[in-house]
Amino acid sequence: MLTAITLVTLDERGDANSVLERVRSAATDALAPVQDSSDRVLRPVGDFFSGALHYGDLKAENQRLRDEVAKQQGDRLSTANAELENQALKDQQKLDFVGDIPTVAASVVNTTSSNFDLTVEIDRGTDAGVAKDMPVVAAAGLVGRVVRVSKSRATVLLITDPSSTVGVKILDTNAAGQPTGDFGAANGTGPSLPLKVSFVDPGPDHHVAADQAVVTSGLQGARFPPGLPVGKISAVSTPPGAIQQDISVRSAVDLRRLQFVKVLQWTAGP
Repeated sequence: MLTAITLVTLDERGDANSVLERVRSAATDALAPVQDSSDRVLRPVGDFFSGALHYGDLKAENQRLRDEVAKQQGDRLSTANAELENQALKDQQKLDFVGDIPTVAASVVNTTSSNFDLTVEIDRGTDAGVAKDMPVVAAAGLVGRVVRVSKSRATVLLITDPSSTVGVKILDTNAAGQPTGDFGAANGTGPSLPLKVSFVDPGPDHHVAADQAVVTSGLQGARFPPGLPVGKISAVSTPPGAIQQDISVRSAVDLRRLQFVKVLQWTAGP
């Protein structure tokens, strides 16, 4: 009754709204610290339940993002690989040192690397015109020769194999500037090792130096046509009393990274 009378009195006097507003403001200010404290205490609990309720969605979203990043990385690697393969194929299109010899393009599908058998397998065989003893080249030069062949596959013996021998010519020029050079035989010594050239006379008229180019000799009965790049001389010496020079040749082709090759449809003469 007292409260009602007071409110009626205030209303009659027109002070009800202002008084009530002041009471409401005072109450709000008084309760603000309590409300803030409650919010700080209860917020982690609310966040916990909210996180628990949405955990599955967040996990799925994270997995989606990881899958998207992985796909982008895969796409970049695939593009880079395609560009490398495209460049390798372009390099194979025009091999000036081959001349007019017909060729069969092939891809390397398998490798065998040991001290006893340095070979690669290619995806072309007799059905494509490949035959035993045909030379095999890459963009930089000589790779080896075919030693086994089936209808759809062929095995290529690399020039670094210890059983491989290549007749070579060391390119040089004489005093008159005319091309000349010594002939020899380049033998394989194992994977990633230089070839050893034998039968080069150590006399003063036989000038051999580092970085001189070495090509196939193409002499009668040779297994390879003339002029195929074999490599460059990496070291040369003449031991005292030796009857031949000690010559090392690094292969022109990186035989560890073969992708594409060409088989030369050429066979040695009688």
